[in-house]
Amino acid sequence: MNFIKTIVAAGLVAASATAAFAADITGAGATFPFPIYSKWADAYKKETGNGLNYQSIGSGGGIKQIQAKTVTFGASDAPLKAEQLEKDGLVQWPMVMGAIVPVVNIEGVKPGELVFDGETLASIYLGKITKWDDAAIKKLNPNVKLPSDAITVVRRSDGSGTTFNFTNYLAKASADWKSKVGEGTAVEWPVGVGAKGNEGVSGNISQTKNSIGYVEYAYAKQNKLTYTGLVNKAGKPVQPTVEAFQAAASNADWAKAPGYYVILTDQPGDKSWPITAATFILMHKDATDKAASQEAIKFFRWAFKSGGKAAEELDYIPMPDPVVQLIEKTWAAEIKS
Repeated sequence: MNFIKTIVAAGLVAASATAAFAADITGAGATFPFPIYSKWADAYKKETGNGLNYQSIGSGGGIKQIQAKTVTFGASDAPLKAEQLEKDGLVQWPMVMGAIVPVVNIEGVKPGELVFDGETLASIYLGKITKWDDAAIKKLNPNVKLPSDAITVVRRSDGSGTTFNFTNYLAKASADWKSKVGEGTAVEWPVGVGAKGNEGVSGNISQTKNSIGYVEYAYAKQNKLTYTGLVNKAGKPVQPTVEAFQAAASNADWAKAPGYYVILTDQPGDKSWPITAATFILMHKDATDKAASQEAIKFFRWAFKSGGKAAEELDYIPMPDPVVQLIEKTWAAEIKS
């Protein structure tokens, strides 16, 4: 099954012979923000008549496509460092924030009932913990009835910003994971079944008993998956809620980060959700098609101004106003019109 999705919310092909053609807004990349980009695209089309063609292919693909100049913008949950941005002539900014949650399919276990800490999660993905009734899982969940069945581990098969943030968190929580696997948009997974995109992992978990995976929270909710709680850096068990995501996000110092490079995993605070993440847009400073570039900026400006409520409805966190003001200054200074 092909889990790659595309938003086409525009009359990109049809236009009357007398009307001026609007520049196409084309983008590709992260699956993490696809639910909100899709919702924004529909609303923007209704409001302006202009649309968005966004391919949800994974952050790795989005980075490659913007570097190859085949799209107007790329989208990635794994931000590029300032040196890479400079080398590729790109400008980067955060568009919205969200969170990654472990999801399971265990008979009789309800959403939020099971809790993991980073060490136990890492041990499952290292293949050290192989059964659901392992002592480490039982210790964290003394009141949950766990089967003695083998755990089916599901992970991403494509280059993924969701994977980057998930493995970045595991590397902070487990020295063993850090030394054996590390972090990245793609890693050498010790175990697991690969699936493409947040969509693919969601589908795999839904269909596979006794499985575990990780997805962006909107996918867990939309697909009615059983998400788990996590023990955070402060040692407190927390549930994936907007308040917990905001608690983690409040630590970000965007103004001092070159290229807005901020990773929000494993943040301090009693209420912080440990796998919170921003998703980023990448555009060329000096685009070949400047009209298309300006159309894209109009869309992003609209999303910042009018898309906050839609983001919150899907449990994403809109960028704070002061950060939006910084980003708009970055556009004015760095993107040639």
